[in-house]
Amino acid sequence: MSPLLLVTLCVSALYGWVAWRLQRTPRAASVRRLLPLALLAHGALIYHSVLGQGDIRLGFGNSLSTILWLTALAYWLASQGAPLARLQSWVSGLAAVSVLIMALFTATHAIPNSQALALRAHLVVSFLAYGLLAVAALHAVLMTMLEKQLHRGSLQNGAPPLLTLEAMLFRTIGVGFALLTLALFSGVFFSEELFGTALQFSHKTVFAILSWLVFGGLLLGRHFRGWRGRTALVWTITGFTLLLLAYLGTQFVLEVVLRR
Repeated sequence: MSPLLLVTLCVSALYGWVAWRLQRTPRAASVRRLLPLALLAHGALIYHSVLGQGDIRLGFGNSLSTILWLTALAYWLASQGAPLARLQSWVSGLAAVSVLIMALFTATHAIPNSQALALRAHLVVSFLAYGLLAVAALHAVLMTMLEKQLHRGSLQNGAPPLLTLEAMLFRTIGVGFALLTLALFSGVFFSEELFGTALQFSHKTVFAILSWLVFGGLLLGRHFRGWRGRTALVWTITGFTLLLLAYLGTQFVLEVVLRR
């Protein structure tokens, strides 16, 4: 077994243990110590995969892992001020799976002009948008579950107030939408400079624009019509699904399905 694979398995196991402990004992002190260690080790694996050869190399495995690492990092930071242990346990479990996926799907491709500062900024903004909107999607699912428990009278003590979660949800969507806007506009207007080719309206571009329209529509509906609850959930999940199809869906088909 190679040292890199051993580290990968250890990071995945550490995430899995954190997820299990958060489900059993949400306030465990050991989790507060070990989750940052898992995040740090996971970040190091991503750095090695994406930047370890000098240029920027992306693929289905490391892209998915990067998005879920950013999601786990965002929830760890958010959980410092709110009781989000349940959702943090889900995110940690997904991060554990993403580390294994990165080890299984190792195919990558070098990004043209990857030394250009503008391209690096575009990629950072794009991944941050993905991560924050993934947080929003998971957040919307948690709110729906808590709302159902509230209506059944089975809401557990210590659960965060729904109004607090709702405010966090729309703040997250707002920041994610702003980053997605920057990513789209930089890609559209500087495509030739960033990627070496003129903009082509592929299905990737179409899905990304559709996702932007959905999240923009949700924020407008929230502002003018007070959208919340199930309506917000449907729009959030739809927008994030389109965003996943825009890049990860394309990469999965190209690198996994078509290569078999």
